[in-house]
Amino acid sequence: MLPAVPFIHRFVFSRAIFRRHSKLHVKVIFRSTFGRQVMDSESEKVVQEGKAQILLLSDKNVFYNPVQEFNRDLSIAVLTLCSEDHRAQTNSEDDQFTILEALSASGLRSIRYAKEIPGVKKIVANDISEKAVASIQENVSRNGVEQLVSTSHDDAVMVMYRHRRPTERFHAVDLDPYGCPSQFLDAAVQCVSDGGILLVTCTDMAVLAGNCPETCYTKYGAISLRVKCCHELALRIVLQCLESHANRYGRYIVPLLSISADFYVRVFVKIYTSPAIKLALVYQCVGCETLTLQPLGQEHKYGEKPNQFKFTLPHAPPVASTCVHCGHRHHIGGPIWNGPIHDVEFVSRLENVASCGEFGTKKRMQGVLAVVREELMDVPLYYTLDRLCSVLHCETMSMMQFRSALMNCGYRVSLSHANKNIHQDRCTCQRGVGHHEALGKTTPCEAGQAPGGGSSYTVPGARNNCQHGAETRCKSRVS
Repeated sequence: MLPAVPFIHRFVFSRAIFRRHSKLHVKVIFRSTFGRQVMDSESEKVVQEGKAQILLLSDKNVFYNPVQEFNRDLSIAVLTLCSEDHRAQTNSEDDQFTILEALSASGLRSIRYAKEIPGVKKIVANDISEKAVASIQENVSRNGVEQLVSTSHDDAVMVMYRHRRPTERFHAVDLDPYGCPSQFLDAAVQCVSDGGILLVTCTDMAVLAGNCPETCYTKYGAISLRVKCCHELALRIVLQCLESHANRYGRYIVPLLSISADFYVRVFVKIYTSPAIKLALVYQCVGCETLTLQPLGQEHKYGEKPNQFKFTLPHAPPVASTCVHCGHRHHIGGPIWNGPIHDVEFVSRLENVASCGEFGTKKRMQGVLAVVREELMDVPLYYTLDRLCSVLHCETMSMMQFRSALMNCGYRVSLSHANKNIHQDRCTCQRGVGHHEALGKTTPCEAGQAPGGGSSYTVPGARNNCQHGAETRCKSRVS
């Protein structure tokens, strides 16, 4: 057996040398989950996504995140519709669509915008990093879009402030920072043209989801709550922050699409010049977790013109000192955006673009947009069925059974793209418990036992006379 040892050592050593040298001389092509990548060597990497192909050099430390291909695909679909609407409204070849990507990094997003969005006149790809700008210039030349994409080496805030004049504003501004975008929002809401679109990504979900309420207030001007609907709450906090910045300059936002995906939230809003307010505080019961909204203003129509409204002070508080359902106290969060977070008509058109387009995440886009279109636009926030059953000490039923029972009683119910195990509805806490009773699904709570170790919960009106069955209803929403 001894003579075989040197042979084994030589074999292993030879394989190691072959692997090391093959990385330098052999081009390896592979298809990942998020796009096609071509590895040229250890020091450079070519990434192909959509119609764009970019070169990433390790010595330039340019950031590229393949997970956000869904983000970029969705942005292209949204901006394609916005560009079409702009052309239909202006009917002018001179006033074509302009885009600012304030934090461009590798330039991939801007290059894809130039090659995949029709009717674009100019795209400014800005970054504060000199190495990133050099990489953007190289990738722009590599893709042959020099006539559309111009690079900028500057602070993103200063670039946007220099385009505050109405004649110099962009039709679309894209902000995709690392973490919180709040430092850019004041400038962003000013450099978007009237009726233009602002695209914002936030990746600091720990802050928005309630882990750090004081930090959330510092960054977004709102207090986050630790609730099951934290993903939608995060979207509404971001929309509130955008609305607050816009209101300072006599402007307001209209959300087109608001998405919670992976590790981030992404909002698409149009900016208009006119005062408006759609904000509210959130009261959360610490016992049964019932959510109640307190609008910061009430809108009243006056006069004969359709756009004549008067805002008055709200009547407060909307809740008693203790919860009427379980007797516990409340936590206060917000303010949040309490209006619709999607535009149903726009989402329907977006579905057609996603179906006809060539996107790497096409199936995911279609699935998310289909659920978004079915969401209840006039119902802020949502509840999770498992948490509701846990609070009430009820045996968990299927989501289909629970939704069918509510819909058979005439309530509107929908799912949410943010969480597959949740439901939105116009149903009171008493009615929800009543459905469990009517279906024979309630498990009585033992004496002195309640969630969190407190006293037993009593929900007035829980045992109502609801005799509606749970015949299966296929639709997730009833008008």
